[in-house]
Amino acid sequence: MLKTEHYCITQENIFGHEFIGLDAEIMSGDANKNKLRGIVVDETKNTIVIEDANGSEKIVPKAEAKFLFKIGKEVAVVNGKEILYTPEQRLKALWRKSK
Repeated sequence: MLKTEHYCITQENIFGHEFIGLDAEIMSGDANKNKLRGIVVDETKNTIVIEDANGSEKIVPKAEAKFLFKIGKEVAVVNGKEILYTPEQRLKALWRKSK
């Protein structure tokens, strides 16, 4: 869990939070992207951009991967097909599902 005074990200609520700035690892069928690790620097509806330890940015299609986000000492596993939304749309979809 990543927790500050006014902000708490957990496995249960990660869909409603911003992914940019989180540490991520990619689990993909593509050998070039499998086990890619770094920090999320951008997100679109269909892709997540990861900056690796060398400073190079890799574009990962959401539909083709599972993402392991490090949240403090915990890990949240997210199937890319479940987050095929812009960040704004993802929050709206989460809110609709909760009703």
